[in-house]
Order: sequence, then structure tokens, then C-alpha cells
Amino acid sequence: MLNDSDFLRIVDGTPLVSIDLILKNAAGEILLGRRTNRPAQGMWFVPGGRIRKNERVAEALLRISQRELGVGISQAKLLGAFDHLYPDNFLGAPGVSTHYVVLGMETAWPDGASVQADDQHDEFKWWTAAEILASKEVHENTKAYFRLKVES
Repeated sequence: MLNDSDFLRIVDGTPLVSIDLILKNAAGEILLGRRTNRPAQGMWFVPGGRIRKNERVAEALLRISQRELGVGISQAKLLGAFDHLYPDNFLGAPGVSTHYVVLGMETAWPDGASVQADDQHDEFKWWTAAEILASKEVHENTKAYFRLKVES
């Protein structure tokens, strides 16, 4: 496991690879959480997380969904790869930006499941795509998934 200083050097020097989960309920609404950590702190965002070294995408998908939501998601449709660029970093250290190459993945929320919030979000809420696109509280990187759907 890397300490914060070593990980900050990695963030400063290379892109990170992650997964974002676009989860839809039976009504077609999308699950967003309000982030408590950097980057994008305080913004509504789809759940997601970094892929670890030697972790396969399917393994990361299951780990991330279990940790962030309390529900194991094992399969999702790949929407594409997206660049997420942030002027800050997980520590708030000056002069270090963050670059993620994100695999946007979409799937249905399991019937009967309930969200069990983690320490990275202070609230979860279901949104329509129109609400996501209209809200100033939703991060632009999350809005990009729904602009893609409008344009296609």
C-alpha cells in the first residue's frame, strides 16, 4: 500500500485509470452521490473508483460497487473511455492536478437493493437525466455521460 506522499507523486506524474458506474433504477433514474472527498468534493457524481494494479476490470467493478454502495455489481456495459481532468488532488496539495482515464459503465440497479452509503459520500439520490443536465450541483464529468446519450 502506498503512503499519501508516494501516491501524490503518482497523481502528479501519470493518469489514473478508474470506473464510473451509471446505475439506473426501474424508473430510469440515475444514482448520484454527493462527494465528501477531493477531487470534485461537494459535487454530485456517479459512483466510481480507481482500478488497482493487477486488478481486472470485472474485479474492480465488484469491489468498487460493494465498497461505495453496499451492492455487488458484477457486469455492466462499457459506454466508452473518458478523460476527467481536475485542477486539484486527493490531498489538496498545491500545484498538483489529477487526470483520470475513466471507463464509463452502465447497468441496472438490482431490484430490491438499497444503497448503503460509504465515507466518500454524504448523500445518495436518484436523478432523471434532465435533472442531471440542468443542475449546477452535478459535476460536468458526470453530465458528459448524459450529453453523450442526447447526442447519439
